[in-house]
Amino acid sequence: MTIELGRVGLWAYQLDQVPASQARELAAEIEQIGYPTLWIPEMVGREPFVSSSLLLSATERLVMATGIASIYARDALCANSAWHTLTEAFPDRFLLGLGVSHQMMVEGLRGHDYSKPFSAMTAFLDGMDNGLYTASPSPVPPTRVLAALGPRMLRLAAERSAGAHPYFVPPEHTAFARETMGPGPLLCPEQAVVLETDPTRAREIARGHMAMYLQLPNYTNNLLRLGFSADDVADGGSDRLVDAIVAWGDEEAVAARVRAHHDAGADHVCVQVVPAEGTAAPVAEWRRLAPVLLG
Repeated sequence: MTIELGRVGLWAYQLDQVPASQARELAAEIEQIGYPTLWIPEMVGREPFVSSSLLLSATERLVMATGIASIYARDALCANSAWHTLTEAFPDRFLLGLGVSHQMMVEGLRGHDYSKPFSAMTAFLDGMDNGLYTASPSPVPPTRVLAALGPRMLRLAAERSAGAHPYFVPPEHTAFARETMGPGPLLCPEQAVVLETDPTRAREIARGHMAMYLQLPNYTNNLLRLGFSADDVADGGSDRLVDAIVAWGDEEAVAARVRAHHDAGADHVCVQVVPAEGTAAPVAEWRRLAPVLLG
């Protein structure tokens, strides 16, 4: 793998909340601050391959990564073509993160069958790897990772991709993922952070961020597997769970949590700044964190 993600990148949904022209300006600002990689999601906002193209064309060095592109949103041949197209146009600057998403999004929003997500992922990877692509080839091989939480998907990520992008996980999961995958594959966990030193206010903001994810069995089952109890994941999450999932405090507290992921085996940590209010891009917080995360 020749793509260089750096030790820390940003994970940000906020670029979807502004006009595309402003999103391009924000991407250029993220690059100017010094972050090497920007991760963007796929839910019901912009199409992630198109959005990545827009943001890559507005920057010179920034690596774009999808966290994640759903395998239920397009067929394998289409995904393979988009993956190769972006890699050819922007060599070593696009990382495809693929995932199975969640039942409520796949069945509820898209009307697909979510009964066998692991089998669906293996079939999708087969379809990509066997798919025809006759356009001008990329000068570098395209790179992909898989969204992975449990042992089977982590092992699949190690076998069929460059590595894994776990989301909504504490450093203990990073250690588990590294042990499961072995020393070689790329490991890129996401870490949510709140720059607030008052415990009550910080946990209030964190719980607002966590509320949707605690309704998704993929995440709650993973937390139970890590040793959290049913009480921990109920009623907005216990203080213990909130503190494990969201790093809150000052810049040094955030840096300490990122170091914990690195110490547990992460190669790259995707830092998601949770703003105190609204959906505005937290540019000031990105700048505040840069000296301790990128220094």
